Amino acid sequence: MGMMSEFKQFAMRGNVVDMAVGIVIGGAFGKIVSSFVGDVIMPLVGMLVGGVDFTNLAITLKQAVVAADGTETTPAVMLNYGSFIQTIFDFIIIAFAIFMVIRAMNRLKKKEEEAPAAPPEPSDEVKLLTEIRNSLRKS
Repeated sequence: MGMMSEFKQFAMRGNVVDMAVGIVIGGAFGKIVSSFVGDVIMPLVGMLVGGVDFTNLAITLKQAVVAADGTETTPAVMLNYGSFIQTIFDFIIIAFAIFMVIRAMNRLKKKEEEAPAAPPEPSDEVKLLTEIRNSLRKS
């Protein structure tokens, strides 16, 4: 089997396609959650803690070097811990959303398992023996 046909067989396998769809949807979901956190949650949290904008929180480790004409020759070295706080909020919300989806799926799965299964159809031998028994009872 050639390498291209082997690759095609691998790529078209159901699990690989399902995984690719999951990754694309996950990426889009990540953007939605990032927007929700950055545009809805963080402004509210910032307002509750006194109007702090977390994305601008940083510690300057080394000041920028400015030339005599006012142009910046070397940028400042910053420790942007506000972005880290933002990322932590993103993670918590994504983890909670995934937890809720998995929890709902497990509940649905549990209900499907609890549903009683229909009794199996009796075999031909059992049907024949039942007919014989019933005819013997009549006589």
